[in-house]
Amino acid sequence: METNTSHVLPPKYSSGPHGLGDPNDKSLRKVELNVLIPQVIRDRAKAEKCFLEVEEFKKCCQENNLSMVFKCRTENNKLTRCLERWFHDKDFQEECKQIYLQERSEYRKTNVSKKLRNIEKEQSK
Repeated sequence: METNTSHVLPPKYSSGPHGLGDPNDKSLRKVELNVLIPQVIRDRAKAEKCFLEVEEFKKCCQENNLSMVFKCRTENNKLTRCLERWFHDKDFQEECKQIYLQERSEYRKTNVSKKLRNIEKEQSK
């Protein structure tokens, strides 16, 4: 009996060393463009570009508990403006896209997720 080796996904999504896609493929799916890359942009903006605004908002929330909704509007607005600025910055978007593509390529080459690589890195310290 002959087995059918055809795949449901196109070859660029099912080829590669682990069947996860071509590590060198730079094309992006809609979910990557509309969800995953914007998430990288948000995460990097919060951690790197809007760090002070995040800390101010966090401190205000901790100090005001339930009344934070009213008392932390200024901090929230500053944080929102900062995040929006970086979210619409074309150079920053391109940086984040390249970071995403590099991480995806690494995953496709190794079959090890970024989260697992970070855990392994922490354990080896």
